[in-house]
Amino acid sequence: MRKRYAICGVSGRALGMFAKPILSTFAGSCEVVGLLDRDPMRFELYRSRYPEHADIGTYGENEFDRMVDETKPDVIIVAGRDDTHAQYLIAALERDLDVITEKPMVTTGADSRRVMEAEKASKGSVIVTFNYRYTPIHTKIKEMVQEGKLGRITSIDLNWYLDTYHGSSYFKRWNRERELSGGLSVHKCTHHFDLVNWWINQKPVEVFAYGALNYYGADGEANPKKEDGRFCSTCEYTENCSYYSRWNARSRNLKVPDDHLGSLEAGKSFPYSDYRPDRCIFDSDIEIEDTYTATVKYSGGALLSYSVNFSLPYEGYRLAINGTKGRIETVEYHMPGRTPFPTSVQTIDYFPLFGSKETIHVVHREGGHGGGDPLLLEDLFMGEDPRRPYRILSGAVDGAYSVATGEAVWRSVKEHRPITIEEVLGNGTDNDSNGAQEREESLTGQRGGV
Repeated sequence: MRKRYAICGVSGRALGMFAKPILSTFAGSCEVVGLLDRDPMRFELYRSRYPEHADIGTYGENEFDRMVDETKPDVIIVAGRDDTHAQYLIAALERDLDVITEKPMVTTGADSRRVMEAEKASKGSVIVTFNYRYTPIHTKIKEMVQEGKLGRITSIDLNWYLDTYHGSSYFKRWNRERELSGGLSVHKCTHHFDLVNWWINQKPVEVFAYGALNYYGADGEANPKKEDGRFCSTCEYTENCSYYSRWNARSRNLKVPDDHLGSLEAGKSFPYSDYRPDRCIFDSDIEIEDTYTATVKYSGGALLSYSVNFSLPYEGYRLAINGTKGRIETVEYHMPGRTPFPTSVQTIDYFPLFGSKETIHVVHREGGHGGGDPLLLEDLFMGEDPRRPYRILSGAVDGAYSVATGEAVWRSVKEHRPITIEEVLGNGTDNDSNGAQEREESLTGQRGGV
């Protein structure tokens, strides 16, 4: 019998990352039985992309219970706008259903705690799709740390860079509203915080951060005109906009690029009713930061020095992990086609404390997120690979700590003080989350993927 999946939030990610492989690669054991969204045009987009599935049941945003009653899914996939995640995660757990959710799991520490409490009371469980864990370089780093090559981890330096193409995309869309996304320290940086938490197997305890809006918004130095309400596809100032002209030709027969949806023909209707991915990055209503630096203290004594910048000439990251027995370093240049200089294949440099340097090469894989997406999908729909010597699918506790770190970052920026993870998640977090973690690891070992 095939496992039945219902999707809450028919986003571009839902269509490409979940629906497509279920309907193709994993069709022998999985099927999509229902779609839920607030926008009926998203159902039409689904049907046009997968016409063989045109008769699928569709439901409005407040019809979750009816969808479950009529379609009887085994698993709920939550892939809509970030602020909708908590509603459907908790509703699914209350119906004792398993849930696969896009990152970030939710947008606030308070909702993180609600999800953990709902999971604790449920027969269902949560998987958060942190696909960066599956990138071959990242799994090799995990193995090196777990094997003890670095000894006790003492400090981590992680500097993440987004180029003007990818970085600006967050300011064209709903992500620029903190209420909808939690800000970029939650929406985007949870990826990075989860990686560090997973690599070193320690929990974040306290955060101190600075942040600013340096490039986007009305005061951005590259703003060609202080005028709100513009859209890239119809703007008369595009030739004077450095961000637009960097990625688009002068010809008016242009395509509006969107980092998550692909290209949309200018002048034609957008594929959704009330969503535009080409809002002006210099609007005055932008309320989130585009630059952060943060220090995070961990439960095992490690210290993270972290920075992220959403408007740089190239994309990638620099990482160093230090321990009592050595150090590793790696540099990634993401999307070489967008990088304005030649780049090399990513490797890992290992420096034993009293030995000679080793350069480690890994087998790189095809697929999104550095080859991580296909491996994640196999674990989700076929069960976790039992050959791995470590847990890799992330659950509600992992999602909660990554969100809490992101919220602590922007709260520290706003309040000019250190923020503890306990105050973000609520009192008694350690006791409750330890129990949830044990349950989660037990479930992972018993059930494979959901």
